Amino acid sequence: MIDIGLSKMAMIGAVALIVIGPEKLPRVARTVGTLLGKAQRYVADVKAEVNRSMELDELKKMKDSVESAARDVQNSIQTSASAFEKDWAAATDFSGSADADPQEPQAAVVPAYKHPGKNWRVKRGAVPQWYKAKSGVRTKALSGAARVARYRPQKFH
Repeated sequence: MIDIGLSKMAMIGAVALIVIGPEKLPRVARTVGTLLGKAQRYVADVKAEVNRSMELDELKKMKDSVESAARDVQNSIQTSASAFEKDWAAATDFSGSADADPQEPQAAVVPAYKHPGKNWRVKRGAVPQWYKAKSGVRTKALSGAARVARYRPQKFH
């Protein structure tokens, strides 16, 4: 950048005062300041855009490497899963053939897994009522009309 010191700034100011005149100098200074601000913002925007494009390229490269690693892991899992399924099928092959030994125990039929689901009543009931009252948790919902009726100021007779 251009090295502008205090003495050079004073020299530029004196020349500007002589050339432009004292009446127009404040307006010209404001205009120059505005233009310099716009130029600085434009340069900052260009720098930010270049940085964003560089980061985007890096992220694309990283994404490609992660996707290839994920594909490799998926392929290895599929091959090991197919080998496991073959071994499992061979180990659990309980075909009820007629030549099977009656003394040998037969495999029990295992029911399919059923997710227990979420029981929100049990979860809500786990917090004691005294704690709910102390912390201000509402245990009963009021409708709008019931809330107005409850909190309406009483008339004094």
